[in-house]
Amino acid sequence: MGLFFFGALPASWAQMPGTLPAPVAQVEGVQEYRLDNGLQILLVPDASKPTTTVNLTVRVGSRHESYGETGMAHLLEHLLFKGSARHPDAWAEFSRRGLRANGSTWYDRTNYFASFAADDDNLRWYLDWLADAMVNASLERSALDAEMTVVRNEMEMGENDAGRVLLERGLSTMYLWHNYGNSTIGARSDVENVDIEALRRFYRTHYRPDNATLIVSGLFETQRVLDWVQTYFAPLPRPGAPLPVPVTLDPVQDGEREAVLRRPGGVPLIYAMYHVPPGPHPDHAAFRALALILGDSPGGRLHRELVESSVAAAAFAFTQGLADPGYALFGLQLAADGDVTRAQEALLRVVEGLEHAPITQAELDRAKARWLKQWELSFADAQRVGVALSESIAQGDWRLHFLTRDRIRDLRLEDVQRVAQAYLVRDNRTVARYVPEATPRRAPEPQRVDVAAQLAGYVGDVRQGVIETFEPTPANIDANTVVHQVGEGLQVALLPKPTRGQLVHARLDLRFGSVTSLQGQGEAASMVAALLDKGTRRLSRQALSDELDRLRADVSVQSVAGGVSVSMRTSRDQLPGLLAVVAQMLREPALEAAAFDEVRRQWLAGLQEALRSPEDRVDNAVEGRLSPYPPGDVRHVADLDRQRQSVQALSLQQVRAFHKRFYGASHAQFAAVGDMDTQAVLDALEQHFRGWRSAEVYERIPRPFAEVLPAELRFTTPDQRNAYLRASQPLPMSDAHPDYAAFLVANYLLGQSGSSRLWSRVREREGLSYGIQSYVEWNAWEPNSTWTVSAIFAPENLMRVRQAVEEEVTKALLEGFTAEEVEAARKGLLALRRLGRAQDAQLAAALSENLRLGRRFEVSQAVDERIARLTPQEVHAALRNHLRPDRWVWAVGGDFKEAVR
Repeated sequence: MGLFFFGALPASWAQMPGTLPAPVAQVEGVQEYRLDNGLQILLVPDASKPTTTVNLTVRVGSRHESYGETGMAHLLEHLLFKGSARHPDAWAEFSRRGLRANGSTWYDRTNYFASFAADDDNLRWYLDWLADAMVNASLERSALDAEMTVVRNEMEMGENDAGRVLLERGLSTMYLWHNYGNSTIGARSDVENVDIEALRRFYRTHYRPDNATLIVSGLFETQRVLDWVQTYFAPLPRPGAPLPVPVTLDPVQDGEREAVLRRPGGVPLIYAMYHVPPGPHPDHAAFRALALILGDSPGGRLHRELVESSVAAAAFAFTQGLADPGYALFGLQLAADGDVTRAQEALLRVVEGLEHAPITQAELDRAKARWLKQWELSFADAQRVGVALSESIAQGDWRLHFLTRDRIRDLRLEDVQRVAQAYLVRDNRTVARYVPEATPRRAPEPQRVDVAAQLAGYVGDVRQGVIETFEPTPANIDANTVVHQVGEGLQVALLPKPTRGQLVHARLDLRFGSVTSLQGQGEAASMVAALLDKGTRRLSRQALSDELDRLRADVSVQSVAGGVSVSMRTSRDQLPGLLAVVAQMLREPALEAAAFDEVRRQWLAGLQEALRSPEDRVDNAVEGRLSPYPPGDVRHVADLDRQRQSVQALSLQQVRAFHKRFYGASHAQFAAVGDMDTQAVLDALEQHFRGWRSAEVYERIPRPFAEVLPAELRFTTPDQRNAYLRASQPLPMSDAHPDYAAFLVANYLLGQSGSSRLWSRVREREGLSYGIQSYVEWNAWEPNSTWTVSAIFAPENLMRVRQAVEEEVTKALLEGFTAEEVEAARKGLLALRRLGRAQDAQLAAALSENLRLGRRFEVSQAVDERIARLTPQEVHAALRNHLRPDRWVWAVGGDFKEAVR
C-alpha cells in the first residue's frame, strides 16, 4: 500500500500569500496570535540562553475517544513520528539535527515538542515538519503493524509498576462513564485490534489548525517566526465540520468504592481518591493547597502523623487539574510487613477529619509558599514553559496558567476548609475497601466552567524585561568564569550571566577519606547524605524546609563514593543566604533518631521493591561484576539482599561518628552558573566554609582497569510484563584517550541516537522495544570506562532482541559506517554537546569537575574540533579497536515462564 495523505497541499503551497498572524492577547511576556484558519500561536521569548523549544499542543487525548477506540490518541502520537508527506523519516532527521524531540499523550491533549540549540534552520525545519504532520501524516497499515510491538512494550513497561497499575485500577473504579477512568495508553484489546480506517477518521477529525496551539519559547526572532508560521501553517485548511464536544459527566458518587490489586513482591500501597472540580473551577486551587497540606514532606499531616510514627514508610498526595472534574489522591507506602488495615484507617482519619481538625493558617501559608515557589521556578525556565502552558490549554485557555497562580496566591483559609469538607467525604472516596451505609453524604454536583467568564478582564502581572544572550561556547565559558580559592581546600568557579527570573544553579562537591579509611563505611556515608536535609542543630526539619521556601531555593544532596554533592537552584539575591543554610546543613546536621528511622524504613522499602524490578536486579548484578572489590571496600557493589542486611544493621551512632570524622571542606569544589553577585558569593563562601577541615586525610579513590570475565546472568521477576536486557564491557580508555572523540561518534551511530543502528532496527523496523540505547560511562582519571547496551521488551521477544543487538554490532565492527552516517553523526553529536553546555545545572557540575581535574573548557573545544574532523575510517577503527563482544557481561531479567522466541 502506498503513502496515505490527508488534506494534501498544492506544490506551490509555501508561496501562498496571506496576512501575518493577528495578535490576540498578551500576559506577562506571553503573546498570543491567531491565524485565519484558527491556529493559536503563543510566543515566549527568552534570550537568556541560546536554546529554543517548540511545542505543538493538539486538543485531543483519551477523553475524546469513543467506545472501542481507547488508545487512539496515543497511537497517533507514535505514528506521526513515522513520517509525513515531505518528511518520511522524522526520527532520523531529529538525530541528525541534534534535536531533543518527543511527544506525549494525556487525558485532554497530545503534545509534540523539541528543544535544540538556537538555530534558524532547525527551527524552520521543525515548524515545517509539525505543519506537514498535522494534515499529511503517512498513516500506513505497515507502519501501524511495525509500531504495535513498541506500543505493547510501552504498555508492558507501565504494567511492571505496581503504583501505576494501582492508579489505573482506582480510576477505572472511580469513574463509571467518563474517559478519565480509562488509561491513556488504552485497552490492550482496543489497541491490538485498531481499525486503520477508524484511526484515520480520528486523525482527520481532531488534527486540524483550529484545534491546535503552537508554542515557541526561548531564543528566536519574533518577526521571523511569525513569517515561518504564516508560510507553513496558514495554508492548512480549516475543516467545515465543527469539532465534536464530549458531553459525558459522571454522576455524583453515591458510596465508597473499592479496588484491589494483588501481585507478588513489592511493598503495600494505599490510595484514597476523591472526585474534585475541573481545573478551571475557582475551587480547584484549594485542592492544590490541600495536596501539600496533607501530603508534603516533612510538613504534611500524613507525614507527621503516619510516617514519623512508623505507621507508613512514606506519604504523598497530588491532584489533577483537568478540563472536566478530575481527582485528588492521597497515598501511603508501607514497609513490607506494614499493617495495611491500621494504615488505611489512619489515612482516612487524617484526610477526612479536617472538619474536626481544621487547617491552620500556618499550614496554608506554607503550602502556598511551596506551590508558588515551584510555579516561579518553572516559569523562569523557557524549556518548561511550553509544557506548562499546554496543560492550561487542555483545560480551556492558556491564561489559566496565570489565573491559577493568582488563585493560589489569594486563597483564604475558610475557602480551603469549605472545599475540604465538601469533597473529602466518605461517599466521594475510592479506596481498597467497601462498607455499605444507609445515610450517604453526597459531594457537590459536577459542573463545567465558563472559562471566558472566569478570564474576563484578566491581564496578569507586568511583563519581564529583555534578557541579554550568553553564547555558551567553550571559549566564552572560560573567558567569563571567575576562578578563586577559599582557604586551603575549597576551589571556586563562578560563571555570572543573565538568566530568566535571575536564576542561578550551583554545585558544591566535598571530597573526603580514602580507600582505607572508608572501609565498611558505605551505608553510613549514604545515610549522612540522606539526613542532611532533615534539619540542623539550629533549624528543625520543618524550619529548614520553610527557610528554603523563603529563599526560593531547591537543594538536593547525593552521596558519592568518597564524597557528597549538593546541587542548588535559587535566584541572584538569595544565593548568599542559601550558602549560609547549606553550610549549616553540612556542618551542623541534626542527625536525629526519628529522621534516621524514617530514612532507613524508606531505604529498606526501596530495596524490597527493587527485588521485583528486572532493571534493578540486572543493573545491581552487572555493576557488581564490573567492580570486583571485596565486601567493605567503598567500591564494592553488594547484592540487594546484602544491602538490606547492612542497612538494617546500621546504627545512628555510626552515622554521627562518620559525619564527625569525615565531613569538611579540606578538598572541595564549588561552581555556580547564572545571575549572581560574584563578590557576595565569594564573601559567603569565605564566611561559612573557610577553616572547616576534615579530620581524615583525603586520597582520591582509584578505579584502575581490571579484566572482567564474560558472563551470562539471568533473573526471574514473577508477574513482570516488561523484561530488561543489558550487556556491558569495561574499556581501557579515559576521556583523554586518543580514540575518545572517535569512539563517541561510533557509539552515537551504534546506539545513542534516534537514527542509530540499534534504534533503527530494534525500535523502528522490528518494533521489539520501546527503548534501546548504548552509552559510555567515561572515567576522567584512569583508563577504565564502561560501555553498555540496554533494552526493554516483552519477555517472549528476548532472543529476537539479543540477536538484533549481536548482528548490528557485528555488522558495524566488520563494515563500519558510511560517510553520510558519520557526517550526520558529527553534526548531531556536536549539536547535543552545544545544547548540554546551555543547561546551567549541567554546566555548574562540569565546572566543578573541571576544578577537580585542573581543566578548562578548552579541553571540550578540542574534543569538538576533533569530532568535526573525524573520518569514517577513524570512527570504524576506534570501534573495532575497543569494542569486544566476546568480553561482554550479559544479563536479563523478567518473567520468562512463557516460551521465549
